[in-house]
Amino acid sequence: EVGILAKSYIDEGRLIPDDIMTRLVLNELKVLHQYNWLLDGFPRTVAQAEALDKECKIDTVIDLDVPFETIKCRLTARWIHPASGRVYNLEFSPPKVQGIDDITGEPLVQRDDDKPETVTKRLQAYDAQTKPVLEYYREKGLLKSFSGTETNKIWPHIYAFLQTKLPDMSQKDAATPR
Repeated sequence: EVGILAKSYIDEGRLIPDDIMTRLVLNELKVLHQYNWLLDGFPRTVAQAEALDKECKIDTVIDLDVPFETIKCRLTARWIHPASGRVYNLEFSPPKVQGIDDITGEPLVQRDDDKPETVTKRLQAYDAQTKPVLEYYREKGLLKSFSGTETNKIWPHIYAFLQTKLPDMSQKDAATPR
């Protein structure tokens, strides 16, 4: 029920209100208290950050500083095959035939939240609401920023940084709760 409500905001290009988003995330984190975890895209407002801080000890916040134009180009070039969930990107992972799924031959669709006007609205809302969150964590000494436009160039730096933050664990150990 809460997920359907959240989707309605996303489809309109709006960010999910703090109370709904916080409820969704914190409910999930309660069952993960014995694990290391990484959140992507949360918190996006200072109110969400404060609610998270009350429930969890935050060790590190990573900021991916990517120009909005790069994000917009990637998202608006994304098309999906709804039945399978396969994702194509017209710029770097296009289907063999434009607009058609490679495997089934069925039409691809663009999600409402990947349409240019929706992406622009979401990026503007993100910018307005998230800059204070970055400052909130910068003041706490938890923020580390990485800038760039290509994953394969940014990721090695992020990975090296994370190695200084996470215990060295084998794959077997990584699956075992601590």
